[in-house]
Amino acid sequence: MSNNNKNSLYNPLTGIYTSPRPPITLPPPHTTIFTHLFRNLTSHPNSPALINPHTNHTITHTQLKKLITTFAHTLVHTYNVTKNDVVLIFSPNSVLFPIAFLAVTAIGGIVTTANPLYGVHELAHQVKDSRPKVIISVGELKGKVNGFGIPIVDLNSVLLELELNESEEAVELGENVGMDDVAAILYSSGTTGLSKGVVLTHRSIIATALMVTSDQEVYNEGKCVFLLVVPLFHIMGLVTFTYSQLSIGNAMVVMSRFDLKEALQAMEKFRVTHLYTAPPVVVALVKNKEVVRRFDVSALREIGSGAAPLGKDAMDECSLLFPQAYILQGYGMTETGGIISIEDPRVGSRHSGTSGTLCAGMESQIIHIETLKPLPPNQLGEIWVRGPNLMKEYFHNKEATEQTIDKEGWLHTGDIGYFDEEGRIYVVDRLKELIKYKAYQVAPAELEGLLVTHPEIMDAAVIPYPDEEAGEIPMAYVVRKPGSSLSAEEVQTFIAKQVAPFKRIRKVAFIDIIPKAATGKILRRELRQKVKSKL
Repeated sequence: MSNNNKNSLYNPLTGIYTSPRPPITLPPPHTTIFTHLFRNLTSHPNSPALINPHTNHTITHTQLKKLITTFAHTLVHTYNVTKNDVVLIFSPNSVLFPIAFLAVTAIGGIVTTANPLYGVHELAHQVKDSRPKVIISVGELKGKVNGFGIPIVDLNSVLLELELNESEEAVELGENVGMDDVAAILYSSGTTGLSKGVVLTHRSIIATALMVTSDQEVYNEGKCVFLLVVPLFHIMGLVTFTYSQLSIGNAMVVMSRFDLKEALQAMEKFRVTHLYTAPPVVVALVKNKEVVRRFDVSALREIGSGAAPLGKDAMDECSLLFPQAYILQGYGMTETGGIISIEDPRVGSRHSGTSGTLCAGMESQIIHIETLKPLPPNQLGEIWVRGPNLMKEYFHNKEATEQTIDKEGWLHTGDIGYFDEEGRIYVVDRLKELIKYKAYQVAPAELEGLLVTHPEIMDAAVIPYPDEEAGEIPMAYVVRKPGSSLSAEEVQTFIAKQVAPFKRIRKVAFIDIIPKAATGKILRRELRQKVKSKL
């Protein structure tokens, strides 16, 4: 990147940061998720689209189109699903999940998804909020949804039927459906409270796909094979990875859940080129080097991490383990289609600990928390973003929408960060989760990143602990490696040697497991409640 380009990424007059990538061009207004997906089908009709690594079942892009069309037909004619009807998909990962999502949206229906680990009580909140007309689920989960009095489509049996008797009877897909129609209501992980329904249109999902694949198109990467180990009910698995890659003719190897050995077997067997995942998976690879070395993963070209910050040390260790692969980081939220920025490892320094540069079509400002003035590079503030991928609103929540998206279209992320002079963004932490120690602000994620570099620490989380004198002090919850007798004092000393005095950990508790959302995001709220209950 030339110096001129570096400087032009920040405009001091407007306080706006822009992307170094070429802009994206959105398709015409009548385009839908379905029509965009298959716009270039003739160039890859028989390439694999979805692969089940557990059974070796492979669906080509042509077969994918047929399956979506026939499933859409069943939804319309058997279950009377029409435009704007909400359909809940409640299922573990499988090659059938994206087919269900694409079939519903192809007829103008609206998909909402739920974590298959949810109990009836958690599901009830979402069912009441989104009011689905139909629930698409699988046999083993039916017990959790039977009580809602809503028709249930068994995903496994309906698609098995479709494959046996592929219906040639066409259903008009996308008639009267366009870019501004709602395609999905995805519930954000609710790390700071009850989850809210994020309303995404066909436009925001298509824009996300164009932004995610922009570098691949620029560098003409050719056919890629992605291993999917993150959940499909989440924006990252469903849209940022699966839909985006299918839209340029790539293959997704869909694991039902993450298992280290099974993932490595799949990488070897299907010559996986890309693994895009969350920090816990990268850390698991690094902590199990001897297992990784038993497999031939030489086809791997890229390991991408998102959903939560990944420390520079973990990236360095990972690159030693996979010397042939780029290790990169991205940043996004459900509210932005899962993407805001991503590293381009072919440009600038690598493993910088940043979340890369803004994606094509994105703008950003860093806003001072008190004065609300935009800030220049290297100054910490709240990250605001704007782009064609933003959500339309929070479902049935005008107040939350107005607090999050202002009149100029800026989405206030609630994340704290800054840009450097090269236009790379550093995401430091959540605004609501900063620890207020005396007059200082301490970012839990920074301390967590340091803690997991200790050879005897498997996992860690840092939260504020009430303190009379300081207001709040940093407290660490630590998961020790099996057999370790690491003490609280040793943990504190390890951190004290690496940080400014105000960032030191003042209290340590040992725990068996750190509570996390399915994406790998630490649920610090649960740990704070644990502390509250003991005070």
